[in-house]
Amino acid sequence: MDSIAEHPTATWEAMPDGNVFYRRLQLYSIPGKLPDLNDFVIAGCRNGGPIALMRDSSKIITVGGAGHAFSKSQIQVYSPAGEGLLLLSWDQGKIIRFGWTADERLVVLNEEGVYRLYDLQSDYQQYSLGSEAAEMGIVDARIHENGLVALSGSLSLLEVKDWEGSRPLTLANPGLSEPPHSWAVIPPDQNISRHVEVLLSVENTILVVDNLENMDQRISRGPFLRVSPSPNGKLLALLNYNGLLWVVSTDFQRDLAEFDTQTAGAEGPVNQVEWCGNDAILVTWNNLAVLVGPSGDTLRYFYIGATFAVTEIDGVRVIGQEVCDFIQKVPVSTMSVFRPGSTSPSAILFDAWESFTRRSSKADESIRSIRPDLAAAVNECIDAAGREWEPYWQRRLLSAAKFGWGFLDLYNPSDFVAMGQSLKVLNSVRFYEIGIPLTYSQYQYASLMHLITRLTSRNLHLLALRISSYLSLKPDIVLKHWASAKIVRSKATAADGEDEGLCQVIVDKFEKLGNGAVSYADIARRAWEVGRAGLATKLLDHETRASDQVPLLLTMKEDKLALLKAVDSGDTELVYHVLLHLHKRLPLGSFFRLIEDGGERLAPASRLLQVYAREQNREMLRDFYYSDDRRVESAALALEEASRMTDQAAVVTSVKAAEKFFSEDKDRSFEAKMMDESARLLAMQQQLEKDSDGKVKFFGQSVSETVRICLMNGMSKRADKVKAEFKVPDKRFWYIKLHALTAIRDFVNLEVFARSKRSPIGYEAFVRHLVEAGHPKEASTYVMRCDAPKRVELYVLCDDWRAAGKECKERGDKKGLEQLKKRCPNSLLARELEMMGTSMK
Repeated sequence: MDSIAEHPTATWEAMPDGNVFYRRLQLYSIPGKLPDLNDFVIAGCRNGGPIALMRDSSKIITVGGAGHAFSKSQIQVYSPAGEGLLLLSWDQGKIIRFGWTADERLVVLNEEGVYRLYDLQSDYQQYSLGSEAAEMGIVDARIHENGLVALSGSLSLLEVKDWEGSRPLTLANPGLSEPPHSWAVIPPDQNISRHVEVLLSVENTILVVDNLENMDQRISRGPFLRVSPSPNGKLLALLNYNGLLWVVSTDFQRDLAEFDTQTAGAEGPVNQVEWCGNDAILVTWNNLAVLVGPSGDTLRYFYIGATFAVTEIDGVRVIGQEVCDFIQKVPVSTMSVFRPGSTSPSAILFDAWESFTRRSSKADESIRSIRPDLAAAVNECIDAAGREWEPYWQRRLLSAAKFGWGFLDLYNPSDFVAMGQSLKVLNSVRFYEIGIPLTYSQYQYASLMHLITRLTSRNLHLLALRISSYLSLKPDIVLKHWASAKIVRSKATAADGEDEGLCQVIVDKFEKLGNGAVSYADIARRAWEVGRAGLATKLLDHETRASDQVPLLLTMKEDKLALLKAVDSGDTELVYHVLLHLHKRLPLGSFFRLIEDGGERLAPASRLLQVYAREQNREMLRDFYYSDDRRVESAALALEEASRMTDQAAVVTSVKAAEKFFSEDKDRSFEAKMMDESARLLAMQQQLEKDSDGKVKFFGQSVSETVRICLMNGMSKRADKVKAEFKVPDKRFWYIKLHALTAIRDFVNLEVFARSKRSPIGYEAFVRHLVEAGHPKEASTYVMRCDAPKRVELYVLCDDWRAAGKECKERGDKKGLEQLKKRCPNSLLARELEMMGTSMK
């Protein structure tokens, strides 16, 4: 308890100038948990992440020593608390470099340009830098959180952006004749240009290479043994072979500090030059770490044996044989509250709260003295609580803040609540069994979801779920990862019964903790990827969103089930997606059979396919109808296509095809006969056009129209032939010929035709049609051939009133004559009709 209550200033040390304080916090005590770090190549992950160790083949290790358990081809991953997380065996050639991504995956690159990304469950994705890298080889590389830069055997620089296996880009030619003395990269997110920059120590200068150019900085203080950019990419720490540490801006315009490492009193060469945040540099040797401040002042920290330092955005993490420490500049808010003699409002507020807990009247006095600045003091105490490692001091600072806000009329406690929640989360993951020593600054920088992902990658699902629930986050990510991990750990050759059991376990957990809102599709995909197709199908049955179900079913080649799910969803676009995918992948016969065998359930898919094919792919529609033995639809399609064709031979072929399809259906004999007649008619029309030297167009016309065109073009014998060939009834033929001869005003031949034999349509039709066509005079000549009772009205229709009057007189119809007289259009005709009437007895 005493160590918990140790005052925060106990870990502080002032730089020699006395104005700047740094502190060393012991995060974990790890005696005997790690091997001798001096014998290993090490890569550390930022934001409280793990470290990866691989035996340094250039160093001799004593048989039976701490490092003997490691083979050359193994990489061991430890948490900062010294707990083993992963042991990898490597069998892909010589390892050139390994490092960590932002999402805690270990990148391992070999000399052939092949690199793998391992998660903390030892699953990996493998990519290559390409054939050129494989041919020339890789001699060195630098890995940053969002990519890597490799130096090939031809001394060119290859950049990989992100970790999606994208094709590497070749940077500007650095013009090297030999590998650089040392080099480093400034990642794109730390550059104004948003492009990676490579810093190469060549001879006495530094070359800066990006994707466009190679710039010589024209300095002469090299060559440099170490090149180390600050976390924000604005400063550089350069250590030359004479032991001089030089701190300069990345544009080499400002010198910030110099320090001669030979004066540190350390034995042996420098191990590391790492940044402590953005404002100090840690130089390490075996047993010693020297912190170099902005003005060249130093602080010395002693360790047992070798150490490994990892730069963080707000400090530096140092892992040794006995301890894991965190060294950082004392935060402003912590300094304000706890600095001895501080008179800041936050220090007075904290003192007032302590007085209040001792029931001292000094508390009220202190509060009154800072009343104008009380809100700022409360906020600073809240921030200081976030910067403290020990829960004891976190609670005291938050209590002081709560005490202070009680004197404020209006205060929004959301920051206070958020800090309390954040500290509860941070304290839970800092516990040594979890081993993620996140600071509050790192927690804000990396985001909460990033932390949840890190916990699930360690299979700490319960803790991740509790944190998600505590902070009112959806549990989807945690539950999905848990389910995926459970599937992977189960046997890939599990029986159906075991599939059923595991599926039920996952479903029960999702419904209980995920409120039924978690998608099963991703879990089903994972099950399929590890060879559990049966389990994947069972899981997909619980997926409510067809748009998530169907793509995976297609991937699994569960074609019929995918189509059924798409149809059941009622989503037309999804059905089309499945149909087009299957049409592309399956043989045509199998594709059609799949739809045909679906019966009524797949009838909507069949109809949609027909709609699509009719508009976009008629060849497919033709094949579909043929495959499904749809003779009538095939015939109708052939006729529809014929109606759109311009080539006469093709039209005839299509009509004959329609005839064939109809003839194969015993219920369609009439249609087959009609198609036969249509084909014969088209053939005859082709001959008629040929006979007329192509001057008259017949093709595609009806029988009646063909006869009419023949008559209008003086081809009466051919018209008769058409009539005979297609058994045109006499009545229709007479009507056609009457209309045709009238249209060409061939009244002579019309008279001959009318006299040729008794008209089957009578002669009233002649009269009426000629009148309608504007030929009343010619029409009146046919009235006498009409029935007697109708002649008077027909003469009137022909405007021949005198003939009408004579007809009445001859019939002795005096009353009819009187009616004509009343209806006649002028008085002259009326007098004539009257005279006819007086002459009648």
